[in-house]
Amino acid sequence: MSLPQGVSDAWRGLLIAARFLTRAPLPDPGWPPPEQVGRAALFYPLIGLLIGGFLLVLALVLVPLAGAAPAPAAALVLIAWVWSTGALHLDGLADCADAWVGGLGDRERTLAILSDPATGAMGVVTLVLVLLAKWTGLEVLLAALADCERDASAVLALLLWLPAVGRGQLLLLALTTHAARAGGMGAAMQRHLPRAAAWGVLAAVWLGAGAHLGVAAIAVLCAAALTILPWRRAMLHRLGGFTGDTAGALVEMTETAALLLAATLLSGGTGPAA
Repeated sequence: MSLPQGVSDAWRGLLIAARFLTRAPLPDPGWPPPEQVGRAALFYPLIGLLIGGFLLVLALVLVPLAGAAPAPAAALVLIAWVWSTGALHLDGLADCADAWVGGLGDRERTLAILSDPATGAMGVVTLVLVLLAKWTGLEVLLAALADCERDASAVLALLLWLPAVGRGQLLLLALTTHAARAGGMGAAMQRHLPRAAAWGVLAAVWLGAGAHLGVAAIAVLCAAALTILPWRRAMLHRLGGFTGDTAGALVEMTETAALLLAATLLSGGTGPAA
């Protein structure tokens, strides 16, 4: 019995998004045509929620085992976070770091470096700093989660919603910015993204995050806005639009900024009692 066309299209879009954004062992839907790339992007925030759910469950398992030493648990959560995405967005961030420095302000030189699979010194340094920042934020959050006197719901909600907000940035970028190249997945997503549906998905992400994060929602949504605005301006100035690498870098920068701001807010002076 075949599925209705709308259900079949939605399932294929979900598979395309999940196969692209994660390492989940899912059936291969085949190479998607450009119009399906655009429709699949609607599922990016949902994939982010699933990643967040994975991180949430892992934190709940590791925190009781870690006790008063959350640093190893934070490292394991970070490793799982990177593994679950195949370091896809970290790769884009490293490429952008190399390209923005090595491109010397020239569009074609920058695009050439973005296309080079090799990672240079600036890319390595950037990856180290971002992973260190994420580990620090996770350590603070897991310490707050282990503190029985604190409300754990805000920490768990942050782990759940942060990847969804980061991947929602991809929709916002495609809705507001042209692709730098005529070909590639970025151009296909921007050209074929169902705009009304994408705005609806974004609204659902923002409302969901706002409803569940409480006061931390201010930090997360402000971090998202303060990340995309200057980065979008930099992309337009240097490239005339976005690429897959610059979109991936946006996800990583959003997650890192939001994690650090929210962790600072939620920690509330967490530390040893006097």
